[in-house]
This record gives sequence, structure tokens and C-alpha cells, in this order.
Amino acid sequence: MFAFLSRISFTLLVILMTISIYMIFNYAPKEKIMGDVQRIFYFHMGSVLVFTLAFIANLVYSIKFLLDNNNEHSRIAYINAEVGVLFTLLTIVTGMFWAKPVWGVWWTWDAKLTTTLILWFVFVAYLMLRAYGPKGSQGARYCAIVALIGAIDAPIIYMATEWWRSAHPELNIGPLTESGGLDPRMYTTFLI
Repeated sequence: MFAFLSRISFTLLVILMTISIYMIFNYAPKEKIMGDVQRIFYFHMGSVLVFTLAFIANLVYSIKFLLDNNNEHSRIAYINAEVGVLFTLLTIVTGMFWAKPVWGVWWTWDAKLTTTLILWFVFVAYLMLRAYGPKGSQGARYCAIVALIGAIDAPIIYMATEWWRSAHPELNIGPLTESGGLDPRMYTTFLI
């Protein structure tokens, strides 16, 4: 049954990725100011969404582990931390590829970028603690505490452009969207 579901999931993933890439390059309009460089946004924001969901799941299962000491919860938290670290790195790298042509530099110590980098380091520390720290429930407990610390950074990342001066674009998606938001074709492409 698991193999069957894996094949269906993989097939669905390939179909959606093909549609997504087609839409990015053929359906979504070229942004007026940035031009084609803006198309990196779809990969960048997709990575942001995945790392956000992974770290939320990590937080939920870390809290569950702290409450019931169930090793399965710790294992699920760890898996989500791995996914989160990978997609945070992809977010940083795609952001750098976007920043170079738009800002003229690969990296700037902008609040949103810096807090995202801090989040990545916190969860790299989580993975290192899991790999090299105490084994068993003691190590898992330490990791859960690191996850709680990392979770503090998430709302700071989201609000950084509102709280501090920032070179980073304003929020275009979510509850704090500026009026107007995205072109409907851009928004549809983002959702796919």
C-alpha cells in the first residue's frame, strides 16, 4: 500500500511540477520593473512555504514529544527539521540569485535575510545536536528545546519588513498584503 501511495504521490508531483514550470515561464506575466528575474520569486516563495510548514510541523511534534516523551513524535520533528533546513537553504540561495541583478549584491544584512539565516543556523544546530549530542530521550529533549527557540524567529522573519527598514520587497501574499497585491496570473502561478 505504501509503495502504491508513493508512486501516486511521485506521479502527482511530476505532473504539478511540469504544470508549474510551464506557468512560470509561459503564463505568468513579466514583472514591469524586474523583468524575467522576478520569475525566481516562484521558486523562492515555494521554498519559503515548504520551510515554514516543515518548521511548524517540527514545532508541533517537538511540543508533543515534550508532553508525552513519545519517540515517534521526536522522529517526525527531526524529519521536518531536515526538510526545513534544506528548503531554508534553497530560500537563501534563490534569494541571492534574485538579489544580484535587482540590488547589485548577492547578500545584504537586511533584517529579513539575517533572521532567515539565523533560523537556518538554529536548525543546523538542531540537526548537529541530534547527530552528535546525547542519544535517547535526553538528546531528543534538547532538540525539542532548540526547536522552541527556533520557532521564536519565525514571526520575526515574517514581520521584518514591517518592523524595520528593509531592501526586501514588501509583503505581497498573506494577511499583511499591501493593497493591489499580485497580478491574478502571478497569484495563480504561485498557488500551483
